[in-house]
Amino acid sequence: MAANSPTSSPVTITVTSSGGSRSLGLTSPMPRRNSVSNNPNSPLSGGENRRASSSGGGRRYLSFSKDSTDEFVAYTVQIPPTPDNRVLTDSQNSPPLESSKSRGKLGKPNPNEGFIKDTIYTGGFNSATKAHMRKSSEEEPVMAKSKMICGMEGCDEKAIGGKFKNYCDCGFGICEDCYMDCVGNNGGGYCPGCKEPYKDVNDGYSEEEPPPSEEKDQANPLPSWGRGVKLEKNFSLVQSFKNPNHDFDHTRWLFETKGTYGYGNALWPRDGYEFGRGTERYENPPDFSDRRNKPLTRKIGISAAIISPYRLLMVLRLGVLACFLTWRIMHPNHEAMWLWLMSVICEIWFAISWILDQLPKICPVKRVTDLSVLKERFESSEPNLRNPKKFSDLPGIDVFVSTADADKEPPLVTANTILSILAVDYPVEKVACYLSDDGGSLVTFEALAEAASFARTWVPFCKKHKIEPRNPEAYFSQKRDPLKNKVRLDFVRDRRRVKREYDEFKVRINALPDSIRRRSDAYNAQTEIRAKKKQMELGVNTSETVKVPKATWMADGSHWHGTWLSAEEGHSRGDHEGIIQPRTTFRSRSRRENLIDTTDVDIRLPMLVYVSREKRPGFDHNKKAGAMNALVRASAIMSNGAFILNLDCDHYIYNSLAVREGMCFMLDRGGDKICYVQFPQRFEGIDPNDRYANHNTVFFDVSMRALDGLQGPMYVGTGCIFRRIALYGFSPPRATEHHGWFGRQKTRKLLRKKSKEQNQDDDEMLLPINGDRYEDDDIARASLAKQFGNSTSLIDSIAVAEFGGRLLHELRGKGCLGRPSGSLAVQREPLDASALSEAVSVITCFYEDKTDWGKRVGWIYGSVTEDVVTGYRMHNRGWRSVYCVTKRDAFRGTAPINLTDRLIQVLRWATGSVEIFFSRNNALFASPRMKFLQRIAYFNVGIYPFTSIFLLVYCILPALSLFSGNSSSNH
Repeated sequence: MAANSPTSSPVTITVTSSGGSRSLGLTSPMPRRNSVSNNPNSPLSGGENRRASSSGGGRRYLSFSKDSTDEFVAYTVQIPPTPDNRVLTDSQNSPPLESSKSRGKLGKPNPNEGFIKDTIYTGGFNSATKAHMRKSSEEEPVMAKSKMICGMEGCDEKAIGGKFKNYCDCGFGICEDCYMDCVGNNGGGYCPGCKEPYKDVNDGYSEEEPPPSEEKDQANPLPSWGRGVKLEKNFSLVQSFKNPNHDFDHTRWLFETKGTYGYGNALWPRDGYEFGRGTERYENPPDFSDRRNKPLTRKIGISAAIISPYRLLMVLRLGVLACFLTWRIMHPNHEAMWLWLMSVICEIWFAISWILDQLPKICPVKRVTDLSVLKERFESSEPNLRNPKKFSDLPGIDVFVSTADADKEPPLVTANTILSILAVDYPVEKVACYLSDDGGSLVTFEALAEAASFARTWVPFCKKHKIEPRNPEAYFSQKRDPLKNKVRLDFVRDRRRVKREYDEFKVRINALPDSIRRRSDAYNAQTEIRAKKKQMELGVNTSETVKVPKATWMADGSHWHGTWLSAEEGHSRGDHEGIIQPRTTFRSRSRRENLIDTTDVDIRLPMLVYVSREKRPGFDHNKKAGAMNALVRASAIMSNGAFILNLDCDHYIYNSLAVREGMCFMLDRGGDKICYVQFPQRFEGIDPNDRYANHNTVFFDVSMRALDGLQGPMYVGTGCIFRRIALYGFSPPRATEHHGWFGRQKTRKLLRKKSKEQNQDDDEMLLPINGDRYEDDDIARASLAKQFGNSTSLIDSIAVAEFGGRLLHELRGKGCLGRPSGSLAVQREPLDASALSEAVSVITCFYEDKTDWGKRVGWIYGSVTEDVVTGYRMHNRGWRSVYCVTKRDAFRGTAPINLTDRLIQVLRWATGSVEIFFSRNNALFASPRMKFLQRIAYFNVGIYPFTSIFLLVYCILPALSLFSGNSSSNH
């Protein structure tokens, strides 16, 4: 491979076996080292190189080679020969490596962009990480064009000189003639791939003066928080914030960022006031009081006409209750003291329970967001010096969807939830969706593949016509007029075609269990026949039964690596390998003609990944909390979004702008102290009378709003946007401690650096700041390795996630760090095999041993209601949360429709509350950083199940009084 070719891949995969070796190019435009990015635009950089050697013995290896001068990656994945993973010459799993259309001479890279997407990565306890290459299950009537051929339909023009010029940032290959046809004479055409307008042909540069290189035009890299990195050689704006040993070089910064000085060091727009250009312009300078400086959110108090009568009524009830209890205690029944004592105790308990329930409700608030300010602040409409390519400056977000049983949680419901996430109104390169299948079911896996295929039609349809909601089942089931507020003339035709496609999609999803069963029976029958023939050839007694494992087979004719229908050893619900496979990447586009016209529509899809963590007998997997922590670790290596959205498989995005509304709170002034944004739960399919109280109106519309006026609402398990570093167990940048009676004495602390008195506090975890230079760097990294595990990539990603969640400079708090505007306006790096292999290693069943996962880091273990405990721990460290009630419901889900399921749900909540009361998570042991009324709210959560005991006793007291003969008219 020519290392100096800009279009050749810097990574080489060599698959070797006893029969020989072949080379396959990995479609990654930039190398990775230790799963850490080498992209100069990404905060992930640095790390040490690894080398691996391969040996024979009938085994296969997936190997990367790295040369120190040509920047190649070194990595090896061992693939032992197994019945379902044969050598490349006869394996049914491997795609053809040689093709007359896509491959030239032996040794040149194969331009197969679906290598990562069509490879399943597995691994686990006492087993090597394996890469199972399989045939794509997606329908591809049209072969994908090589990168060496023009991507325009009907054009087979080859590249001149072995490469195409990158006219657009999306990487769509186009020849010069087709490019000139697209841009026309005025240079105002659109890219056929991403539908973004092309820049000017020369961007203002003459032929004698070539434009600057792509490397210099990109944003400055961020320093990695690791060993061996010198700040002066890895220049970044982060040095200007906290760097006592080096002064910030403004001249160098202006040179590298092409910046200009002005009012507040601002950049003037191209068509406005220019400074220092040698031209006299008398236009007014920019107005710094425009919408960009307005707050993203506003807190609105409840009207006095509503809250004042409520508080007055509360005081009156408290007075009446005090008088009643005083009279009851001062007038005992001496003839039946035991009955009187039991009744008084129950009444006192009811009074205390009512007071604990009412006290946190005295300060409810409302909050509203301004999405137009968010768009203007983080998504520039025109290119500028800080963001010349108009990338979004919003931080990345990873969406977690959890499912455990394909029988109880229908795959069609899960698929519709996934489709609503893929169509969310958020920059496509900043979204990554992870489906956690804790049951390892092939039905869920293939349902996800079907959803990824249908998304290529559904997502462009939603974006083109602004569809709401973006769950196809909910949308097509609406009774209102679908033509309302639709202005495009082709809407009716597009809707009819998409509806027909969705009906076929539902048929395929619902038929998956039967089709998988029939397919597996057919393959197992063939395997049994071959085994019997082999037995006859060997002359073994044919009367003996042949033991053939009843495997579950995938569509490409290979064994499924998860749970089998027959639940064989190593393939049962509690005993299977860890599995990761990306189904789509944010660069994915349809390889077939779309059903609808997608002109001027971005047809890219967010990254979609299937994850099934490893399960083995003898290990405590901690149910949903363990599955969520596995997703946290895997996503940190693969996408590392600074924020995480947690959804159940039956809760879909009803409002496509919900993520943006949550981000308004996280990115506004003071947002660096917010650990999560909780949305209310709304349900569908409930009877009009709500006989089982599934809506929980008092809790979601009264109690949660009231808690928002204190330290924030509780975490209720779904519909919540987390700050990743808060989930990691780190303390907030600053906190307030409450001392004295009712916490009236307040002490504010900055928690970015350890003070002498904090060194003794082992419970304090301070953030590793990206760019800081610690004297005890090795000790700090060893401490993080003890808490987070031995994955270097995971530890290095912490500082990057912290940087992505920072506020802009002008919004940061006192003593806190910010980030420059436009620092996140870069594209995400594509996945490679080394990152996926590292992600498999962190979802193994033994990774959490001797770490803080589940104790302080991630979702907390030890309770049935892990959601309440996780939120309590964050509030106890000084974080605060926000309750976001949108005008249009953010999320909607399903609720129990019968009494049995409802009682099981309520019993689970009550059991978890009792566990909280008898644990260290009891609010009586809360830290001074939790407000007094917030403690009362959490304490009430722990004791409310005990009210049922007193209620039961109080109800049987009249019967006991009658049977004992102690009932009299005057008592």
